[in-house]
Amino acid sequence: MRDIALLIILVGLCWLALLRPWFGVVGLALLGAMHPQSYGGEFMSRLPMFKVLFLITCLAVVVDYWKTRQWPKVFWDWRLVVLGLLFADFVITTQFALLPDTSRGRLFEIIKIIPPLLLTLWLIDTREKLHYLIVATAAGIAMVALKGGYWAVMTGFGDRVYGPPDSQIGGNNEFAVALAMIIPLLILWLRQTSDAALRWAIVAAVALCYIAALTSWSRGGLVSLTVMSAMLVWHSKHQFMAIILVALGVGLSLINLPDEWLTRMETISTYQQDLSFQSRQGAWEQGLSYLKSNPWTGSGFEGWRAINASFQSFGDPDTLDWHSAYVEVAVEHGIPGLLLWSTLLIGTIISLSLMIRRGIRSGESWVINHGAMLRASLVAYGIGGITLGITYWELMFQILAYSVIVLRLSRMPDANTGTRLQEASN
Repeated sequence: MRDIALLIILVGLCWLALLRPWFGVVGLALLGAMHPQSYGGEFMSRLPMFKVLFLITCLAVVVDYWKTRQWPKVFWDWRLVVLGLLFADFVITTQFALLPDTSRGRLFEIIKIIPPLLLTLWLIDTREKLHYLIVATAAGIAMVALKGGYWAVMTGFGDRVYGPPDSQIGGNNEFAVALAMIIPLLILWLRQTSDAALRWAIVAAVALCYIAALTSWSRGGLVSLTVMSAMLVWHSKHQFMAIILVALGVGLSLINLPDEWLTRMETISTYQQDLSFQSRQGAWEQGLSYLKSNPWTGSGFEGWRAINASFQSFGDPDTLDWHSAYVEVAVEHGIPGLLLWSTLLIGTIISLSLMIRRGIRSGESWVINHGAMLRASLVAYGIGGITLGITYWELMFQILAYSVIVLRLSRMPDANTGTRLQEASN
């Protein structure tokens, strides 16, 4: 039955893509977030749903051009240049990799991110299209969180919650950070929705996302969730009520979460004595030591497998990866890679901050809301990346692409033409 349901979903998305190519982009965002084939049977688990929909969407673009003889407009943004330079650096460092075959395989996996991103930047050119794209990403991960949150409540919060199997967010730590990233997108959806029933459904989804994130038992996820929540309170139009809700949530968490969870989270304040942190710190020291001797080319992808092979004092070197996006990109791609990757992330956060300031001056709630929520999402990623090797996350690159589109639309007075969206009063 699951295979039949997934096949129907795929056929429906392909049909929509053929009707309107940008529907295909929205469908790709949904499939990329949900990773539904992870839950399929023998047939659908082996069917590359994302690849099939991508090819159909590309075909739809060609057919649409054949009918209209007009390609979508191409626009300029400095992030596109930096993104191109970053992936060029990935190619260069792969040529000098410590593990050439492993590095090349990883490079081919990561380069697959680029075509869907370019398709997104090409076809999403109005606020309405962007709205559905953001909703697809948020709803896709939220639907996975609903299952995890429900399970957590039913089992008394004793079991850990994980993301979709065999996906980038499959681990409990990764899933917690992903939830911290999409909660602001759900809040953004809430702020653009006036339908009462839908608003209550979104509120429930946000609550279950928090529950699923907390029940992941991830300490890094908790820190990311805390920082993101503080940003949501800061940008709330009803800050006093938001603070009360946060206090209520903290109180309910302390009452319902098991003592083992509280004991584990308390180690955040004593991280220097924690064996897990010590092992990560040891890996960082090994990597940074290698970086000093190879600052320009780094080790190439998966360099930790070779560099940490001689590092024996903190457990099995086979499982001792970088555990930090910042260390990962620096050691594997040298100083140039670190600068380019950091420029993308930090530069976009700064651009969104300037956009928020511009929106405040002009009184444009759309600009303020989108800038604030996308910034909160990227900050959540940046915090989570301190102790997780999530440099090459597709979700992060998607949020960057959404930010590029938002920044472009915020400067286009006619970008809202024909839209049916309404800004809610909150």
